Amino acid sequence: MQKIIDLFIKENILDEEKLKLFIDKYGEERLSIANLLKVRLLEQEKVDEILLQSLRMQTLELDDLEGIQGIDTTDLLKKQAKKAGIKYIDISSIDIDYKLIKRLPLKQLMRYSALPLYVEDSQVTVAFENPNDFEAKGAIERFFHGKIMEVALGRKAIIHQVLSQLHENEQVEEFSVDIKSDLEEGGNDNSADNESPAVLKLIELILSSAITKGASDLHIEATEKHCLVRFRIDGMLQENFRTDHGIFSPLASRMKLLSNLDIAEKRKPQDGRFTKIVNGRVFDFRVSTLPTMFGESIVMRVLDKTKALVKLEEAGMNPTSYKKFLQGIHSPYGIVLVTGPTGSGKTTTLYGALNEIMNVKDKTITVEDPVEYQMDGIQQVQINATAGLDFPAALRSILRQDPDKIMIGEIRDQETLRIAIQAALTGHLVISTLHTNSAVAAIGRMIDMGIESYLISGAVVAIQGQRLVRKICQSCKEEAVLSTTLKEDIKKYVPENSKFYAGKGCPVCNGSGYVGREMISEVLTVSDTLSTMIANGVTKDELEKQANSEGFFSMFQDGLQKALEGKTTVEEIIRVARS
Repeated sequence: MQKIIDLFIKENILDEEKLKLFIDKYGEERLSIANLLKVRLLEQEKVDEILLQSLRMQTLELDDLEGIQGIDTTDLLKKQAKKAGIKYIDISSIDIDYKLIKRLPLKQLMRYSALPLYVEDSQVTVAFENPNDFEAKGAIERFFHGKIMEVALGRKAIIHQVLSQLHENEQVEEFSVDIKSDLEEGGNDNSADNESPAVLKLIELILSSAITKGASDLHIEATEKHCLVRFRIDGMLQENFRTDHGIFSPLASRMKLLSNLDIAEKRKPQDGRFTKIVNGRVFDFRVSTLPTMFGESIVMRVLDKTKALVKLEEAGMNPTSYKKFLQGIHSPYGIVLVTGPTGSGKTTTLYGALNEIMNVKDKTITVEDPVEYQMDGIQQVQINATAGLDFPAALRSILRQDPDKIMIGEIRDQETLRIAIQAALTGHLVISTLHTNSAVAAIGRMIDMGIESYLISGAVVAIQGQRLVRKICQSCKEEAVLSTTLKEDIKKYVPENSKFYAGKGCPVCNGSGYVGREMISEVLTVSDTLSTMIANGVTKDELEKQANSEGFFSMFQDGLQKALEGKTTVEEIIRVARS
């Protein structure tokens, strides 16, 4: 957003001095285009004029404006189309004629960012990313002999997504034919020496597609008739493509070779790992194989090494949670816990915390199973249960290494928790994760694990609860009408007549209405009062009541705030955070 603010100041539609006064009065967290329009520091007409001019001159991309409160990109596109004397088409709301697209060379369509949509009588409607590109219009028009081409403005992200998916499907088909041809020539699909070059190309395509689409896991599965490739995107599995069953065996063999697994062993589960540069970045892939009825199930977890470098302020916490969590991890000693279910981003938060507190004057040691991201300046210990190095054994050894700060990947049992608490009580800062539904519930969980309440009250400094919620797809975002039940459910948390949004589904989000994920969080700071209450063994309800009186901001409230900002939907918050 800073780029847009700087543009408005440069174009003299926003007064820099008045902007400073606004920030002094309301704080940085209230700074948004919507609020600047509300207090009349900006005028809608001038904002639209500058943004349309920047889009036309290509000094700004539409992507730069997506998700900014107060800027409606669909409205801007409609105004842009009106100025050009053409119509804007919402591609997500129409049925694309794919037979029409196949009549044109895909490379040409991709080169000119053009998408033929449909034919009506003698007229063909084509959506362009840039309708002012006369070369593109001329080149595409030549393919429609005897028909009139109607030029329309389409959303760039949707045009690119549709064309990319068609290109990917074309490549999969081509590689599958080549693999089958190579197998027929070689006559033995089990031979590692008989690897088809097309298999390597298919693997490159699968990995590249997964990274581009933001997949956290890749699933390659054999069914009775097909080889199925699915990606887990934003926590949900989506089918990417399916091809003939015969492709699975050479594909699985090559994946196993990459991961240093036994390609001949198909009756036992195996685990491996490999590192690969994909789209110019280094990724680790953790591979697991499992024998199934029709072959094997291969699942790969994508580990993005850049996530280890994430800054805590960029992790997505709300300002209240961020300040409280920061205060907790900067304590000289004590235990700070991050809680939430599997896949809620706890490990990313831990690495963000390590980046924040890492200091050359301190010795920081981590114990993880497995070490997901390697970091400079800290000592990382990998658990090896077969060699007798489990969490408790590793922790005992770590305490003899004169550490200042300790990070435990996950607290799974009473023994690990007891050692962690003892370390916290003896002057070490310990940060770790625990599987509980909320920050307050972590207290009860530790007591259930057999730890005395007086030890918990003395050791715990702060507990963060977090979840990941899916973000609304900006390419098909529209205002949503909430059901009466939902309105009733949230009315005490939000102002009357609040506006909410949802994605209606488009090619960019694969029809889900969501793209990407955002953290919602809550942080319970253990005050002196709460510490005494924990030691006295009060109930969860009493702890919650006291926390609320001290200004506790729950995950549910944080989620609704993000829904009000148009980042996610109320349905998603209810699904993820309603306990």
